[in-house]
Amino acid sequence: MTREQNDGKIRAMPSNPPNGAKLYEVALNHMARYAATEAGLARVLVRRVERWARVAGEDAEPEEVAQAARQAKAEIPGVLTKLRELGVLNDAAFAASRAKRLTREGKSRRATLAHLAAKGIKTPALAEDPERELAAACAYLRRRRAGPFGDAPEEKILAAMARGGFAQSVARRALALNRDDAETLIKALSDPLL
Repeated sequence: MTREQNDGKIRAMPSNPPNGAKLYEVALNHMARYAATEAGLARVLVRRVERWARVAGEDAEPEEVAQAARQAKAEIPGVLTKLRELGVLNDAAFAASRAKRLTREGKSRRATLAHLAAKGIKTPALAEDPERELAAACAYLRRRRAGPFGDAPEEKILAAMARGGFAQSVARRALALNRDDAETLIKALSDPLL
């Protein structure tokens, strides 16, 4: 930002509009700190351009700022393509990693699919695995201190598990397990080969 004296006031003048190279740098910095999907990274870059346009719009001609913002936004697909080709941006790897984490946290397959859809992943490859779903249900019960891990009312836990996306049959199987069997299933979720 450069400063210019205008009407006796010193105002910060916005820098040049973000170009492809600047947006690429912003994307790399974001990816270094956060895991992101293609749709999520696109939203980050659009917000960056819009933030620049708001600041630039205070002192510049609105039509010039709007034109520069449109040009900057047109650069975003190219930046995403370049990152995808380099292997930095990979929605399939993001989905697999996030699905494992959510399952270990006790989220059902349905909740995981909903989470991934909210992140912009349209069709994640998340196979149905009854044992994995049962293990996730056990992790959920351990977190809630219910079933084999506590003494919460069964009907209340069944209702909560249904809201969490677990099928009733899976929830009842998890509630019926003894603590050792449930712990064994949960430990299997931590296996790096899964």
